[in-house]
Amino acid sequence: MKKNLWLAAPFLLLPALPAQAQSSEFNLICSAQAAWCNMLAVTFEKSQGVKVNMTLKGSGEAIAQIMAERANPKTDLWFGGTGDPHLQAAEQGLSMEYKSPTLPKLHDWAQKQAQQSGYKTVGIYSGPLGFGYNTELLAKKKLAVPKTWADLLKPEYKGEIQSANPASSGTAYTMIATLVQLMGEEPAYEYLKKLHGNIGAYTRSGTGPIKAVARGEATISISFVHDGPGEKAQGFPLETITPSDGTGAEIGSMSIIKGSRNLDAAKKFYEWALTPSAQALGAATLQFQLPSNKETKVDPRVPDFRKIKLINYDYAKYGQTAERRRLIQRWEKDVNSLPR
Repeated sequence: MKKNLWLAAPFLLLPALPAQAQSSEFNLICSAQAAWCNMLAVTFEKSQGVKVNMTLKGSGEAIAQIMAERANPKTDLWFGGTGDPHLQAAEQGLSMEYKSPTLPKLHDWAQKQAQQSGYKTVGIYSGPLGFGYNTELLAKKKLAVPKTWADLLKPEYKGEIQSANPASSGTAYTMIATLVQLMGEEPAYEYLKKLHGNIGAYTRSGTGPIKAVARGEATISISFVHDGPGEKAQGFPLETITPSDGTGAEIGSMSIIKGSRNLDAAKKFYEWALTPSAQALGAATLQFQLPSNKETKVDPRVPDFRKIKLINYDYAKYGQTAERRRLIQRWEKDVNSLPR
């Protein structure tokens, strides 16, 4: 049975920020999980007195909208989703430089994300890529738990796996970039062609596959593993694992959009979202990424990065517009065009 996530909102514990010139509202694109996004919006409105006009979009769809609005921006701030498209937005001049005074309180990886973007984005959380699996379906179908990327190619998994579509999902792009760095580009695309034959469905959103697996609509997902404990906490038969042969991790990011019409409100949310109290709302809504503020209390269900074999992911290179576009177009041409 699903829990009422709203009861967990620690409204009274959130600090008020210093007074400044204020807009009464601002427009937010949120690319994190819906429950987390809703909690952020409601809590910010109640504690800070600023209305949030929020739209939920995957990171691929988010940057497409921001690019389309370039000449007449309607979005003020973009929260969450993988860091690569945020770096792409920075490179293309879609986001504005803002050097937060909170930066010294953040983990090194979050500060590095800001530095390499010219302070046009910042890391707000991190989480590793891996697999989700439905324990009941695996047992019923007498399938083993996949432990490596190679395992996903086994014939018994044909039609049992869901992944997101990299054209619309930052999660799926992170998968491609991870495999290219782990295997080399040519072997990675040969792998993706074989994996394609075992994919039952590609979803628009990166969280779609693990939700489908939790609900018995698929057996295995390629997902960020921090999305798993929240589904399990709602009573679904779900477990997660990271591949023992190595994996990448996302740096979820936040960016103020260049040309924001409600800049003071956007900056107020930006600073608030970097506070420990605001970052704790992730775990309150069963989202278990590693928060970027070093003072945020870390929930024990957050994946232990020390136990995961992480590659040295090149966020700067794979966040570049040309590289991202090239790899996605190659996937469309060489992989997605194949029959399943």
